[in-house]
Amino acid sequence: MVFPQLTPAPVIYLVEPFGGSVRRQNPNMPHVFWDDAAVTRGDGIFESILVRGGKPQNLDKHLQRFARSAELLGLPEPGREHWIRATEEAVADNCRERGDAPDIEAKCTWTMTRGRETTGVPTAWITVRPLPKKVLRQRERGVNVLTTPRGYAIDLDVPWMRDGAKTLNYALTMAALRWADEQGADDIIYVDPETGRVLEGATSSVLMVKKGGRLRTPAPGAGVMAGTTQAAVFEHAEKLGWKCKTKDIYLNELYKAESVWLVSSTRIAARVKRLDGEKLPAPDNASEIRQLIEGAIG
Repeated sequence: MVFPQLTPAPVIYLVEPFGGSVRRQNPNMPHVFWDDAAVTRGDGIFESILVRGGKPQNLDKHLQRFARSAELLGLPEPGREHWIRATEEAVADNCRERGDAPDIEAKCTWTMTRGRETTGVPTAWITVRPLPKKVLRQRERGVNVLTTPRGYAIDLDVPWMRDGAKTLNYALTMAALRWADEQGADDIIYVDPETGRVLEGATSSVLMVKKGGRLRTPAPGAGVMAGTTQAAVFEHAEKLGWKCKTKDIYLNELYKAESVWLVSSTRIAARVKRLDGEKLPAPDNASEIRQLIEGAIG
């Protein structure tokens, strides 16, 4: 039986994790073995990068976090120049095949796993593919969000837990998003059920806009991953005179804010229109905030 292709075929490059060659992979041919740790354990790391006008955006911050994730999981250090070169080749192929107009956007994903059990050699690859239409709609229209606990304790001091690593183990995250979809929502924000402390979105950072030109985001740490897009927004905004701070934020504060946004690499920014069923008013400066975030990643 031949199954239909639901999305355009991606550009795939296989990457030698220790440096060396990269090569184009036929998307219709397998390249991950049955005993790869990504398949059997979800043991690996990844980064998602926006490609705009033929250029990967915010690349330095993604490289830094990718290297940090590899260090935390005991994977080989991703060679900076090696991954840049592989990314540029994959993006160039995507542009040639789909057009190189300034408004063409794509999603570039880096993946590195612990590799095959039978060899112990890490596996790594890069994909470049079009942005899903759902992502573009949420940018434009905003999102309806539900809050939920993570489902496990976030304040335990456990030495083997690797907070801060962007790992492939997203099964619980995907289950939470499916649950939100069943309730008619677009996304979720994790909160601490005991304190009401805001953590992060399923695949995004929470950005709160307050009166007086103030931007706030939950402080990275237990339950909160440092966001590359959020960091770029703060750097850019501070140069323009905004007062930016990472701090503990509580759920009741979101209802009092001028606006609340979910920011991430490929969706960029989606304004939270409803939170747990309650409508959040559209701010007068929504276009200004959107331009601020766009300027940060551009």
